[in-house]
Amino acid sequence: MSTKHQEMQRLIRHYKDVTGKTEINMHEVAQFAVDKGWPLPRPIAAIDRLAKEFSAAAREEIRYDKKSGKPYRANHAFISTQGAIQLTLWVDIDEAPRKPMLKSLVQRREQMVGDGLQLTLDALHWNNINPKEEPINLPMDFTDDIEWRVNAPDEEKKVS
Repeated sequence: MSTKHQEMQRLIRHYKDVTGKTEINMHEVAQFAVDKGWPLPRPIAAIDRLAKEFSAAAREEIRYDKKSGKPYRANHAFISTQGAIQLTLWVDIDEAPRKPMLKSLVQRREQMVGDGLQLTLDALHWNNINPKEEPINLPMDFTDDIEWRVNAPDEEKKVS
């Protein structure tokens, strides 16, 4: 038995076969699916939508360090398991105790590691199936990149 996402992946391949497109717009795929009888999802509940909007607003809040003048994210999310329920909780970095702040930062780092691993596997695959092309090699050590950006001149302070 296939999962809903596996069925969707098959439909994406079918759409590409039918249209001949290799670069696809998912809105067009969705319309194609609806035209083929795919059921539209239930609308999101208003309270869930509002909670997502508050999460987006919290994620976007930037403050500036008084000592360095560098920007930092004010609000940090982390996953908390309470019994069988997983919740996303938020803390303000200026108020957060060490434990939830550490949890948030470690979870974000793990997301970065997962992204780096998948990027590496994707590049390795592309290189394997395109042996006549120059390999795509992306370094995963971000130490220098981060150091350069931390020490880069502030955009606001640049003179045109």
